[in-house]
Amino acid sequence: MRLDGVRVLDLTRLLPGPYATQLLADAGADVVKVEDTGAGDYARHMPPTTDEGVGAVFDAVNRGKRSVALDLKSDAGQEAFYELVADADVVIESFRPGVTERLGVDYETLTEYREDLVYCSLTGYGQEGPHADRVGHDLNYIGLAGLLDMTRDDDDEKPRTPGYQIADMAGGLLAAFSVCSALLSRELGNSGGEYLDVALTDAVVSFSQAIAPEALRGEDPRPGETALTGEYPWYDVYEAKDGQYVTLGALEPQFWAAFCEAVDRPDLAGKHMTGDPAERQAVREELEELFAERTRDEWAEAMADVDAAVDGVYRPAETFDHPQIEARGYVERPEDGSPRVGFPLCGSDVPDAGAIDPPGHGEHTDELLRDAGLDDESIDRLRDEGAIN
Repeated sequence: MRLDGVRVLDLTRLLPGPYATQLLADAGADVVKVEDTGAGDYARHMPPTTDEGVGAVFDAVNRGKRSVALDLKSDAGQEAFYELVADADVVIESFRPGVTERLGVDYETLTEYREDLVYCSLTGYGQEGPHADRVGHDLNYIGLAGLLDMTRDDDDEKPRTPGYQIADMAGGLLAAFSVCSALLSRELGNSGGEYLDVALTDAVVSFSQAIAPEALRGEDPRPGETALTGEYPWYDVYEAKDGQYVTLGALEPQFWAAFCEAVDRPDLAGKHMTGDPAERQAVREELEELFAERTRDEWAEAMADVDAAVDGVYRPAETFDHPQIEARGYVERPEDGSPRVGFPLCGSDVPDAGAIDPPGHGEHTDELLRDAGLDDESIDRLRDEGAIN
């Protein structure tokens, strides 16, 4: 899965686009952040910050990249960018629709400099549709996608804001997958260059597979009333003795049977998947009393070797110290830098990026322009004109 030799020009900022290109960089691609000559990616300066004073989100999704600072609003800055495009395989951008055309960095323009370019536009709502030009953030996208409505126990409760940015991360993941697929298609000779229109909202809508069939038939799936949102007492979250919580995911009959045997409640075994609402409520009340008898960690330990799909609900700080997460090896804790979540994939030939720092703003401008064929005199002239940093 190595992307060694693939160069990506990254015009994105904040979280979704940089997460997409971080995945590509972790897989071995040479990712070049193309930042403006002012503040650059303003995630650099957003709190919370690392011990080094860098925005923590920026540090998390820009490690191992290179940075060039160009003024794309100037003719000289555009020309310098075109020189970089000639040696690039991928361009990914996250501007609102129409901005790339005004800047002269749209797909049609750039294919004049690299005919087989893979070009990905990553936006909230996509390039088409009545919402295409709207501003938005993760909360807006998951609201439109139907996810936010399903985060509550029932219709009487206010929708709950998820603890992680789901649309941002899902969209970044979909963008990275799309880019890799387009590169493979090009390599196989199935296509040349390719334009990709990836929307964060669409990525979340794609996650709705468990309830989409009902909704598409004109039914109205409601929170707390579908199989995976609280309808079944054997697939739910329960409070433990210490006020912490435990997850029970015994959807399969064999998991439920194993659970009932482990807790010495054979009387509950035959009630799995009952269609009687009253019986389900009775089972739920029995489970509430049962889980209140032990602490979260006692439940996790007692059920560790039981095929019953029982585990704890952990705070993020606990997650990163959990033996399972530590065993996977992707949480980086360098002695001389900030800890971060690294490439979450294990395999036989996964590049080891190590604890590489993110680039300084424009840190590699001269280096990259020299590689593109510009001499020192040309670079000095661009800097004098304010086209680069």
